[in-house]
Amino acid sequence: MQRLTKETWADYREYPEKVIQFGEGNFLRAFVDWKIDKMNKEANFNGSVVVVQPREHGKVHKLNEQDGLYTLYLQGIKNKQAVREHSVINCISRGINTYTDYSQYLELAENPELRFIISNTTEAGIYFEENDKLDDQPQKSYPGRLTALLYHRFKRFEGEKNKGFIIIPCELIDRNGEKLKKIVLQHAHTWNLGEEFVHWVHEANTFCCSLVDRIVPGYPSDTINEITEELGYQDDLVVVGEQFYLWVIEGPDWIKEEFPTDKAGLDVKFVSDMTPYRTSKVRILNGAHSAMTPVAYLYGLDTVGEAVTNEITKKFVEELIYEEIIPVLDLPEQELKLFAEAVLERFMNPFVNHYLSSIALNSMSKFKTRDLPSLLEYLDKKKELPKKLTFSLSALISYYKGKRGEEEIQLQDDQDILDLYKSLWENYGNTESGLKQIVTSVLAYEKVWGMDLNNVPMLTEAVTNYLIKIENDGMKEAIKEVTKLNTTIEVG
Repeated sequence: MQRLTKETWADYREYPEKVIQFGEGNFLRAFVDWKIDKMNKEANFNGSVVVVQPREHGKVHKLNEQDGLYTLYLQGIKNKQAVREHSVINCISRGINTYTDYSQYLELAENPELRFIISNTTEAGIYFEENDKLDDQPQKSYPGRLTALLYHRFKRFEGEKNKGFIIIPCELIDRNGEKLKKIVLQHAHTWNLGEEFVHWVHEANTFCCSLVDRIVPGYPSDTINEITEELGYQDDLVVVGEQFYLWVIEGPDWIKEEFPTDKAGLDVKFVSDMTPYRTSKVRILNGAHSAMTPVAYLYGLDTVGEAVTNEITKKFVEELIYEEIIPVLDLPEQELKLFAEAVLERFMNPFVNHYLSSIALNSMSKFKTRDLPSLLEYLDKKKELPKKLTFSLSALISYYKGKRGEEEIQLQDDQDILDLYKSLWENYGNTESGLKQIVTSVLAYEKVWGMDLNNVPMLTEAVTNYLIKIENDGMKEAIKEVTKLNTTIEVG
């Protein structure tokens, strides 16, 4: 069977390169690139995407083998009907691996038509790497590489103000654009790039904060044979996403003139303040995702759909959202409940097998961003620890043991975190005091949490007690502790 390429796809088109995209993963291809493809077809955007691979090992070689083409399946509720549809996305021009083609990466800065920079390097991707240097090929961090690219462009065009970028990070951290800009300026200072460059970063470039929302299960490994037969060609980059999407971009109103999503019938929100959207989305949807993942996975389930249809885990998720997350949010309660109902409907999407293992990537930083604020605010407001959020933290620690019964769990996180858990679990001695030591060490890991969580009243004891229950009795018994009528732990 023929592979999907420009030779085999009759409708293939080339467009001028306008967008640099850091990240070749499933989400950006099912979210941003889908929109750009629609803008090309319906709004005369006339632009393609150059994909930059942020990690040494990734998929840009597959993108190049398929000439940037891939098939996107969108399945879910559309206009209150269950709809399954697919299309070939034709907006990626090429992919670049900075570890093998760094000079090609820097040459992007010399193209005057490039206007947008979009990224999704996960929550862990926007950070200051003090060991990055301007002469590194490549720099270790995404902000380091971005700074090098911006500086090269600044020099190439001699500081022309009309050669700056509109930069839209999609990483799920609060004020992502502001944080990215701050780190770029920090590198500019550390690398002594000069005040003229700093001025150009401020004046010529627009760093937007953004919020994204679409569930993207990714590559459909369980149905790829049927999909290949349906398509009539081989596509190693098939990606599945839901119908629902939300993209909120906080920035100047004129951006939508250059990025005309509305003319393609896309409901992208350009706003002056994205806070109300972000709070409800991150806490309810992403928070529920991250909190349910270790619980449901250790329960023996593999997908989000299973987690919200199994009677016990469904009760856990519903109580988590309605009793522990919504009560600490400032938006109107009815509005939050409506959003929560939509979230649960999306979790039950009959077309999508969203694997819990895919959500588990970088789970520590995700819990910190998505769930820890709800836990701490609940404690502050109610003077009690929320049972299910606390239990989820215990389940997360158990998950990083790397075992589900006799089954190995393929853990995916930063190496220092994996090393920490490996050492703790190998040396705890199968004792309850050993489990308490694991909890104490994890809660004290300020590199992730930004604080020593052992200082949170009663948290160490509560997490330890739940972890002991999980390890001794298994998740199916332990979860019963937190799906009863009592939903809080009083702090004395």
